[in-house]
Amino acid sequence: MIKMDKVLLATDFSENSKVAAPYAIDMAKRYGAELHLIYVFDDNAIDPMFYSSNVTVGAFLSKIKEGFDEQVEDFLSDHDTEGIKVVPIIADGTPFVEIIKYAKDNGIDLITMGTHGRTGLSHMLMGSTAEKVIRKAHCPVLTVKHPEFEFVPPA
Repeated sequence: MIKMDKVLLATDFSENSKVAAPYAIDMAKRYGAELHLIYVFDDNAIDPMFYSSNVTVGAFLSKIKEGFDEQVEDFLSDHDTEGIKVVPIIADGTPFVEIIKYAKDNGIDLITMGTHGRTGLSHMLMGSTAEKVIRKAHCPVLTVKHPEFEFVPPA
């Protein structure tokens, strides 16, 4: 029998993440597992113009943390999470590294995440967080693509 005590939902609060949420919630319900929801603030993705302002990355991250619980509630508001212990986590760093690290350090049994479906140059330049998590995670990873993303084979 599969043991599943902790399910991790990795999110960037995008539409792609929203399609993965029902899967993570359902798995948590079916197995009586905790639902850990992680958002990774990637300061490498900040526009260089940000640094010309008087705001520090630390102050910016602090501001994000202030509204984080409310953002998590809003993100999950369309889903029935009654009876599920939800553990919201915000981390700072490279998304795939922080997701894998959190999962390993906290005994996560399943990572669930949406995919952006990037291809070609965009995929080459940005890489795929989901792909890196799949390759390096210690536990199974369930990826969910947005239903509107259509595979277009290379010509």
